[in-house]
Amino acid sequence: MSAPNTDPADPSTDPNRLLGADGGLPEAQPPWPSRDRLRVTAVRAIVTAPEGLPLVVVRVDTNEPGLHGLGCATFTQRYAAVAAAVDEHVGPLVVGRHPADIEDITRLIHYSSYWRNGPVLGNALSGVDQALWDIAGKRAGMPVHELLGGRSRAAVEVYTHAAGPTVAETLEQAEALVQAGYRHLRLQVGGPGLGTYGAPGTRGGYPRSPHPDGWDVNQYLVAVPELFAAARERFGPELSLMHDVHSRLTPKQAVVLARALEPYRLSFLEDVVAPEHYDRLPEVRTASPVPIAVGEQLGSVADAVRLVRDGGVDLIRLHTSAIGGLTPTRKIVALCELLGVRTAFHSPGDISPVGVAANLAVDISTPAFGYQESHEYNEATHEVFPGTPTVRDGYLYPSELPGWGVDLDEKAALRFPPVKFLHERWAAGVRRPDGGLEAP
Repeated sequence: MSAPNTDPADPSTDPNRLLGADGGLPEAQPPWPSRDRLRVTAVRAIVTAPEGLPLVVVRVDTNEPGLHGLGCATFTQRYAAVAAAVDEHVGPLVVGRHPADIEDITRLIHYSSYWRNGPVLGNALSGVDQALWDIAGKRAGMPVHELLGGRSRAAVEVYTHAAGPTVAETLEQAEALVQAGYRHLRLQVGGPGLGTYGAPGTRGGYPRSPHPDGWDVNQYLVAVPELFAAARERFGPELSLMHDVHSRLTPKQAVVLARALEPYRLSFLEDVVAPEHYDRLPEVRTASPVPIAVGEQLGSVADAVRLVRDGGVDLIRLHTSAIGGLTPTRKIVALCELLGVRTAFHSPGDISPVGVAANLAVDISTPAFGYQESHEYNEATHEVFPGTPTVRDGYLYPSELPGWGVDLDEKAALRFPPVKFLHERWAAGVRRPDGGLEAP
């Protein structure tokens, strides 16, 4: 066995010299002086699940007492991998840096893994990126949306979800949401089997099949137009309606569904094909009379740019933590502004309130805003995250506090530890009647 390649005159070859005295990586320091002594002192991931879904938040501390930032890094299906990436790999790249160097720090994190992109690394990057923007707002004494150019609107109109095992029950939920002030609703309905998306299914729906609890695409293609026909009959033409396919159709099936829904004037049809077929989206969009909204599963800025640039979407649905945070999101949205594409950011219960605040900062400041998905968090989440944005009469209002205006009570967070394999158990049960796996 050969001896380690060490040179006493070159400390970089000493295998015991990994981190500096402050816990940071010395090589990560930039070749320019900082104008003051403010530095990042610690970076760590915090995982909590006040609604059962694991939420990942990154906290970045500084040497200025009381000055810290929070960022959303929630990839709920692989939360432990994101937390490990932050704690073991990303944090040392940021410790010792000046928190104002957001562009350089985030680019360094992006390049440092060599094999780049993907939701694990994207969320780890996002947590740091958003936390640095939170610090920037606090240092400036301004909410982050003012750092992005200020308001383009007074508030953000949101949509939420109505779903039930039958059409009648879905519409009853929709009626209650309309009475609560919502003017935009995503409608989902269950059906035979347990593989339905976004609404309860019925066990044993296909009793003569190898998998009686399966999900059948032909039944789905009939049921969805029936749902929206009933919705228009009940609510009339003014209510804004959406539907989520959840990536389960072929490109041709997507066109068939979109044309069947044309009489009901949907505001958009979401995730019509799987990410593996995004190269087919321009032809689907061309043939569809319904606006196409796609993008929550993107883990690459370049892939998002292609969708916008090449005519694949009418609305881009970024999961802003998967794409890498506020820094890349605002660049993608600038491209949307130039090319006439609108936003419809992903924001259900598996986004932390910090991530909601980041979405709001972009929504409120861009003329490309289209729609914003929303979720009404439970009381436990409001306890863990003081300042959690709240829907009022169908609108979300950004905080006027410096930064995101959302904090994290770590003692409260500890009371809600995550549970493993929630999503995996669901995904493993989504099969066709013949037993073949379906996209969850």
